[in-house]
Amino acid sequence: MQTIQASKFQAECLSLMDAVATSGETWVITKDGKPIAELRPYSGGRIDSPFGLHPKLEIRGDVISPLEGNERTNY
Repeated sequence: MQTIQASKFQAECLSLMDAVATSGETWVITKDGKPIAELRPYSGGRIDSPFGLHPKLEIRGDVISPLEGNERTNY
């Protein structure tokens, strides 16, 4: 993984984006020596589900409050 200072990235942004698209390499952008962002090739869209790989998962009822007694339901 390559690193580049934010000021240099600003000056070379478009050419670096072209290089990342062709090479597939990830670059870490730093500011004051600390990593602040990554530039990587686009890998596709995000999953719309907030449950990651479980898009058909449904939440039924209150999932925050603890269950009292034997109120557990098997699904």
